[in-house]
Order: sequence, then C-alpha cells, then structure tokens
Amino acid sequence: QVQLVESGGGLVQAGGSLRLSCAASGRSFSSYAMGWFRQAPGKEREFVARISWTGSSTYYADSVKGRFTISRDNAKNTVYLQMNSLKPEDTFVYYCAVPGRPYYSGSIYSSEYVYWGQGTQVTVSS
Repeated sequence: QVQLVESGGGLVQAGGSLRLSCAASGRSFSSYAMGWFRQAPGKEREFVARISWTGSSTYYADSVKGRFTISRDNAKNTVYLQMNSLKPEDTFVYYCAVPGRPYYSGSIYSSEYVYWGQGTQVTVSS
C-alpha cells in the first residue's frame, strides 16, 4: 500500500522558516517526479513546486519563487520543501504528490498526480 506522509508544518511568524518533509512508503518513487501543492478551505488546490525524478530539474510557482526550495533524497524516498521568508499568505494545508507515470519532470497540474499525502497545516502569523 502506497503512503505519502507529510510532516514539518506548524505555526510560524512572518519572515520565519519551515521545512516540510514527505516520506513515501510502499514502493520506491526514485523514478518519479514529486510535487508540492497547497490548498485553503473552500479553494482549489494550487501548485507550489515540483522536482524531476533525477532531482536535476525543479519548477516553482511565481508566488514562492526565490523563497521556497524543493529537494529530494531518493535513498530515503523523501521529498522536502524548505520554506523561507514566510508570509501570512502562505497559510495553507500543504500536500505532497506523485504523478502517475515515471521518468518525466513533473507537472503543475494536480490532475496528473495520483498519489497524495494527507496534508500538513502551515500557518504564518503577521
């Protein structure tokens, strides 16, 4: 059974940092891109960042570019999201996800991801 488990969320003041982790179990995702998305209550899930299966290619939403960094450790089957200079508008539930096909760079579209974690809440106070 495939599981993605996010951790590292919490409450932080504006300007602070958090590091989210997403640990995968049940199979290896070393051949798969991985992505981070976020969602507010009643709103659509939005793309945050994605990383290719090799880790050599990354892509970010404009809203987080220069502040967030996605990385992965295939030996640990884990993807990370380092979030710096956090703003109140970064307050969301953050989800990691894995797409349905291997060996590509990933996508900004949530419909291309088939495995999802349960989410971790990030709250940034002003």
